[in-house]
Amino acid sequence: MEGPGAMTDLLYSEAESDLRAAVRSLLTGRAAPAELPGRIERDTAYDPALWQALATGMGAAGLLVPEKLGGQGATHREAAVVLEELGRAVTPVPYLTSSVVATEALLALDASRAAADLLGELAGGRRTAVLAVPLSAGPGHEPATAGTVTGVADAARADVLLVVRPDGLYAVDAADASIAPQTPLDLTRPLAAVTAGDAGTRLADAGAARAAVHRGLLAGAGLLASEQLGLAEWCLEETVRHTRERHQFNRPVGSFQALKHRMAQLWLQVVHARAAARNAADALATGSGDAPVAVAVAQVYCSRVAVRAAEECVQLHGGIGMTWEHPAHLHLKRAKADQAALGAAGQHKAALAELVDLPGPRAGS
Repeated sequence: MEGPGAMTDLLYSEAESDLRAAVRSLLTGRAAPAELPGRIERDTAYDPALWQALATGMGAAGLLVPEKLGGQGATHREAAVVLEELGRAVTPVPYLTSSVVATEALLALDASRAAADLLGELAGGRRTAVLAVPLSAGPGHEPATAGTVTGVADAARADVLLVVRPDGLYAVDAADASIAPQTPLDLTRPLAAVTAGDAGTRLADAGAARAAVHRGLLAGAGLLASEQLGLAEWCLEETVRHTRERHQFNRPVGSFQALKHRMAQLWLQVVHARAAARNAADALATGSGDAPVAVAVAQVYCSRVAVRAAEECVQLHGGIGMTWEHPAHLHLKRAKADQAALGAAGQHKAALAELVDLPGPRAGS
């Protein structure tokens, strides 16, 4: 944990830069954004071989898991780099849900042998897990302890469901639960209604379950900001590239002053989003007491920037930006879905007001 006078280093280390290069190379060759609309059309968006290459081949699934449990023993900073690259390509893999949220929830149960065994399987890419709460649930969420849970992200791709019941947290094999697909806005992150019944292995009592859910959702919200950052960076870069190549009146449209101003403003917002996302990842990595504040700030800001960047990308591409063939609409849908994921901006603002002891917004004002 950082001392009171410690300085936060938001720059990328050499190891983080190397990890970024490796993940980007993998995704460029096997999950390029330009190919994603066609894969969704053919219902082949999720590529199990790509997930294995990322999770097992590169060891990305085990970044947050200690070496003694079969993981890489890295930190949230490295996981954030992976999520930046996945956000750039809106890659349909269960990294956020399994390798971050579910993994962090299990890490909170350090006294549980069953949780440790499951962590080893997740870290090795042999299984995936999801926390059976709605995708909209933020760090302060109190999960339902009975019945069907709707809007569970990546449940259809999971091998194990982490289910909260009145007496604690259970690991339930997906084959023993009812998983009914729902129609999502973001077609790259499927949602489902989950009914787990009474099956499963008890991992923790009720008190430990609440703490585990909170830890999982806090880490998820903090690292979701890095996914949003990567998405915004791709949208900005793609927009700049297009406006350089697109000509009107024998001039690149990007040379028009009005468009220059829009892209310059967006660039500045992306720079600020990078600082917020990196700060949240670093706070989680160092176990800082200010992590909840850093996460709330990152989510409030990065969710808005991602949507703005995606909207500008669609608009400044003109007619082609409105078509199914161009991936801009998939980035916009992911950005809008992420804006409501792991706690909407209003929830994080209210939490932030309480954390820093400032009056929050009044109802009806």
